[in-house]
Amino acid sequence: MATARAKVLLVEDTVSLAATYAGYLEAEAVEIEIAGTAAGALSALSGPAPDVIVLDVKLPDMDGLELLGRIKADGVAAEVVVITGQASVNLAVEAMRKGAFDFIMKPFSADRLRVTVTNAIKHRKLSDRIEEIGEAFDRDRFQGLIGRSFAMQTIYRVLQNAAPTDATVFLTGESGTGKELCARALHDLGKRRGGPFITLNCAAIPRDLLESEIFGHARGAFTGAVSERKGAVLSADGGTLFLDEVCEMDLALQSKMLRFLQERSIRRVGEDHARSADVRIVCASNRDPLQEVASGRFREDLYYRLHVVPVELPPLRERDDDVLLIAHKFLNEFALEDGKRFKELSSDVEAAFLSYSWPGNVRQLQNVIRTAVVLNDADRLELSMLPGELRALAGAGSAGASVGRISSSQAPSSAAEASGPEAERRESAILPLDLVIRTAIERAIDRCGGSIPKAAAALKVSPSTIYRRLQTQEETTDRQPRRENGK
Repeated sequence: MATARAKVLLVEDTVSLAATYAGYLEAEAVEIEIAGTAAGALSALSGPAPDVIVLDVKLPDMDGLELLGRIKADGVAAEVVVITGQASVNLAVEAMRKGAFDFIMKPFSADRLRVTVTNAIKHRKLSDRIEEIGEAFDRDRFQGLIGRSFAMQTIYRVLQNAAPTDATVFLTGESGTGKELCARALHDLGKRRGGPFITLNCAAIPRDLLESEIFGHARGAFTGAVSERKGAVLSADGGTLFLDEVCEMDLALQSKMLRFLQERSIRRVGEDHARSADVRIVCASNRDPLQEVASGRFREDLYYRLHVVPVELPPLRERDDDVLLIAHKFLNEFALEDGKRFKELSSDVEAAFLSYSWPGNVRQLQNVIRTAVVLNDADRLELSMLPGELRALAGAGSAGASVGRISSSQAPSSAAEASGPEAERRESAILPLDLVIRTAIERAIDRCGGSIPKAAAALKVSPSTIYRRLQTQEETTDRQPRRENGK
């Protein structure tokens, strides 16, 4: 597939010079557009942005540097190369300050222009790529899912890549981790978004009725079938069928599901003829499907039919500080619904949320916030408004920290350590501030089991502050000369 040619906009009012510059760039296989005025350049920029703009400072209707300022202020995604006949350092500095990629003095050779424009094109493409990567890996929400942890960035990427296909996706994870939201995202981002999205929880339907719910039945097919039922498969025709807790199907029904996946047609209970159905299947389970296969409760051939794109959703306790993002979202949402004043979480609440294991995951967090908002009204959600297990956890944490401080500072290992010149020297020593901060961070991370978000909550700083400190410390260590053989 041919690569799209880079586009260069030449803004030069002298026709002969514009033609010369265009000739210089012919060998670079770029698409060239020429504008003789600032107005013409702005008109050209109203469409798709070029990769590079070669801009003369002297234009008949506007100063070139003023036009440069307009281009950058409008957010045009193009590199600007400024050209001028004035040998002025101040002019060059001003052009770079306004956002120019490079500055060329007239007269210049063809090679000088070609190299500069080529470098500008490469820089533009690299900037675009970095922006794409940033959008893909630095999102704090995606199609209703909330979280900026690395684990969730990976989930977002897989969903985005799988959505445009018809591949069957198997979602696994603990209850309350967001499997239905993922299924909905796959539908909404896919080519079937205009079709129906049908959800069926296999665990919520009695086993003797599940086949009828999935495949439907004809009127009179069995006692009590006073009317026909279309069934989830036919209802999802042209769209997506989400089978939640699919491991709850009995083996007989699994056999019929396998036949449907192979033939893409079904026979409703009480009917002799088959009906075709064009359906994408997304399924989920909070059990390990391979373990279910090993135990004989799930067909191996059906497992391989369904387990085409596996997506394992992480529990909330393994998602760094995502719990705080989600908690703020719920707090603002419920406060608005109930007309309450809540706007933020107290630092004690944040620390408790980061320390708690959340066995019920996001669903449990939602319930905790909902209850607190219903029963209280304040600008800030306080620890006293939380359920007992969270308050007890926070109390135990602070008591443990207090005991740790007492034992480390007030329980010397020997009388010699408790008094004397050495102890006096330690008491009077003034440590560098960087060392004090580094020691505090290292102790907090150690006490929080290696979790930087939890350590940040305990220190009442943002996780990014700790990450920057650790990075600076690592860079400083790398710059120190290595000592070999004790020299």
